[in-house]
Amino acid sequence: MGLLALPALLFALITWQVVAHGPLLRLDSRLSSALVHPDKFSSGLSDLGNAQVAVPVLVIVIAYVARRGRATGTDRWWLPPTAAAVLMALVPAIIVPLKHWTARPGTPVVPPAVGYFPSGHTATAVIAYGSATLILLPWLGSARTRRTAVGICAALVLGVSFGLVRRGWHWPLDVVASWCLGSILLTTLALFLSRSRRRSSSGTPSSSSGPS
Repeated sequence: MGLLALPALLFALITWQVVAHGPLLRLDSRLSSALVHPDKFSSGLSDLGNAQVAVPVLVIVIAYVARRGRATGTDRWWLPPTAAAVLMALVPAIIVPLKHWTARPGTPVVPPAVGYFPSGHTATAVIAYGSATLILLPWLGSARTRRTAVGICAALVLGVSFGLVRRGWHWPLDVVASWCLGSILLTTLALFLSRSRRRSSSGTPSSSSGPS
């Protein structure tokens, strides 16, 4: 539960500061001013958080994991791909109401508007690349390959985050808040998949194995 409590508390703190226009926003503004420098590179990095880019990556991994699981006769092979797909579908259902509720304006380099908190692109990247990595890890043959997969996932998320702030699409706190939300969701997914694997390995009855 500690893995969930820390990001939840941090997200609550940041959201409170945004809604109450607290002093943390002044620090956020100064940090944004120091980091913003729009260019093609930062714009390209931020595009990796587009649903049109990140979601197809997840779909490909879901299809691969489902095919491998079914081909090898893995118990409840459909569960990890389905859980990852459901988690991805939850992202807009969580992010959009928060954007409407907080109604945070954008940085000075974007047109006047509200609804920038939390960052949807960051949340999309965290969940798409993160859940793809989680369901893929059991099918990777070596510890080195698994570390590489985790490293690539982290690099993609950090790249998107940096690009969004550097380009000025989002304030830094918008991005950090989405990290917190993503951490909560991915930790929940990891715990769910771990519990499911333990139940399967302990001989829990399933549709494929029958009564034990």
